Amino acid sequence: MLELHDLRLDVNCSILFTELPLLERPHAARAAGFGAVEFWWPFPDAVPAAADVDAFVGALDDAGVRLVGLNFFAGDMPEGDRGVVSWPGREREFRDNAAVVADIGERTGCRVFNALYGNRITGTAPAAQDDLAAENLATAADAVVRIGGTVVVEAVSGPQPYPLRTAADAFAVIDRIGRDNVRFLADLYHLTVNGDDLDKVIGDYAARIGHVQIADAPGRHEPGTGELDLDGHLGTLHRAGYRGWVGLEYVPSGPSADSFSWIQKEARI
Repeated sequence: MLELHDLRLDVNCSILFTELPLLERPHAARAAGFGAVEFWWPFPDAVPAAADVDAFVGALDDAGVRLVGLNFFAGDMPEGDRGVVSWPGREREFRDNAAVVADIGERTGCRVFNALYGNRITGTAPAAQDDLAAENLATAADAVVRIGGTVVVEAVSGPQPYPLRTAADAFAVIDRIGRDNVRFLADLYHLTVNGDDLDKVIGDYAARIGHVQIADAPGRHEPGTGELDLDGHLGTLHRAGYRGWVGLEYVPSGPSADSFSWIQKEARI
């Protein structure tokens, strides 16, 4: 059982409780003892109908949980898309989405927003994609700064067309933007799978981390199912001064509600 070092935990309801309809997941998280949740973009379109946004916000309110993390629209994730930030031809779509994200943040109190960079596009020069990404991330940062929001950028494992593989890759983008409210999402699973030294990443960048997500490795299941020293790394984060949320972004190895035995119940709120 992890010590957790007084860090605050939230449940990513886009990867946990997927056996339930999306709007029932906040209630399930609350029933499991958690007071905070995060989501990938919970709608199929960049600009959903107002009634759909109302239903999502209402589900959070009804469940009595706090939304602490939300992704920007990332394209068709099941089909392999990993963001539209650097995707030429989808600029208007992303920027319209940024306005909706800021509105949801204002209504819910959410202040951390994950902008997936996007895959490399065949036939498009990487430099052109990177220029577009810089413009879009600056626009996103402007959209959420009025509510005190932070845009976070992460390295992702899996398909090689996604160009941000390491913390250094992500910080090259963050430094290019040069905004105080553009920070790093430290996903300890993705960083490990891609070969980063987590102790070095935390030591070098702890003061610039805007959010943390965890899963064990290998396998991306709940802590205790793999070989990653999550307790040690979370302790290092805490000693380095991180006081933000830690998102549980793992694929449960069984029913979601049964995947929290590694957490003391009093640590879930």
